[in-house]
Amino acid sequence: MLYVSTRGDRQERRFCEILLEGLALDGGLYLPTHYPQVSVAMLHAWRGLSYADLAYEVLSLYIDDIPAEDLRLLCRRTYTQAAFGTPQIAPVRAAGEGLYIQALSNGPTLAFKDMAMQLLGNLFEYELARRGQELNILGATSGDTGSAAEYAMRGKQGIQVFMTSPHGRMSPFQQAQMFSLQDANIHNIAIEGVFDDCQDIVKAVSSDLAFKKAYRIGTVNSINWARLLAQVVYYFAGYLQVRPGIDGPVSFAVPSGNFGNVCAGHVARMMGLPIDQLMVATNENDVLDEFFRTGIYRVRTSADTHETSSPSMDISKASNFERFVFDLLDREGARVRDLFTSGLALDGQFDLSHDSRFPDAHSRFGFVSGRSTHADRVATIRSVYSDHHQVIDPHTADAFKVAKACRRTDVPVVVLETALPIKFAGTIVEALGVEPQRPAGFEGIEALPRRVQVMAPDAALVKALIRQHAKAA
Repeated sequence: MLYVSTRGDRQERRFCEILLEGLALDGGLYLPTHYPQVSVAMLHAWRGLSYADLAYEVLSLYIDDIPAEDLRLLCRRTYTQAAFGTPQIAPVRAAGEGLYIQALSNGPTLAFKDMAMQLLGNLFEYELARRGQELNILGATSGDTGSAAEYAMRGKQGIQVFMTSPHGRMSPFQQAQMFSLQDANIHNIAIEGVFDDCQDIVKAVSSDLAFKKAYRIGTVNSINWARLLAQVVYYFAGYLQVRPGIDGPVSFAVPSGNFGNVCAGHVARMMGLPIDQLMVATNENDVLDEFFRTGIYRVRTSADTHETSSPSMDISKASNFERFVFDLLDREGARVRDLFTSGLALDGQFDLSHDSRFPDAHSRFGFVSGRSTHADRVATIRSVYSDHHQVIDPHTADAFKVAKACRRTDVPVVVLETALPIKFAGTIVEALGVEPQRPAGFEGIEALPRRVQVMAPDAALVKALIRQHAKAA
């Protein structure tokens, strides 16, 4: 299996080459040259597998430069009951007629990002050991990516983490999870801005090829193909739990800000998994909903990015969206490059509404979308608790609301849970009048000492910090 850039550089790379890189050399994102196809017979054969072995089967279709037994052991080392609290790893539970919630938040940081990040940490350590190299990871987080990455990488040999986050924009629990870590290889950087400023810094540093090479800069954001690939697995796991007889399609409702989670669903669908609809749920920062309704992709400025009660989705530049546009435009790399460089740079938007392929977003690729507000989140949390005796977090509530609005009644819908409610206790108290359950081991986390630096949104300052703490190649 080989990989190419979304922006037209046709140099083909192998998995372990792109594992440690993140962005392609031309600034694009990596995608496989083709999507391997999964047959009905293969799905039947996978029904009884553990999550770890299912992960191996899916990943092995894309990774052929890690020996098969090594890859299988990496999957089994990652997806354990000890790490994820349940033998099913990503169990599905009913939440109404034809509606299900897939629990993806039982990992070490109580968020779905653990599903991929725990594997990524093991893959990084394995490959760096093979090469005898070190890696400096630069990341951006709107909430859960940062803690998931730091918990996955803390103590890993040959790895340092530099994680940017928007200063004051995460929930108190999310901030405490990250900033309370005292490990010497973890560096938290609070950027005076919004998530998009953090993401822009990561891209700017990654685009400085000389610096990237000198300091071996890698990424853990979902621009890293390995992380997105690991997320593909739980779509297969969710489908097989809802349709064990492989006897019909399933739709998925996905809270989305950076388009990484739902892009993994797009990959699963392209592989042949019987997915009917991919429901993109946004909050008040509705860049993606606007695109799927109108064909116009219009990024917002920092000042126009709303601070909401589902803060992990307070994003106005969806990095992974470029991967879908590449497929939508029949993999015309030069066109994609123009849209995401010239178009966005000059106008802050691009318009595909007049492209004959735009309707394919719905008809061929199955995307639908919807928007959820704070009032919707509170009402949905209340109704799910009242009707089904389940407490869901605000992001999952966004997806649940959109699922009910967009669903076809004859197709079951799996709502992807993104975090446990304790991470957003304020909104839960507002909706239900009670504090959500706090898992063991997280008592008093907000009061722990913090280790974080506040910085202006300047890539040069972040580079200086990396130079201070990292060894050059």
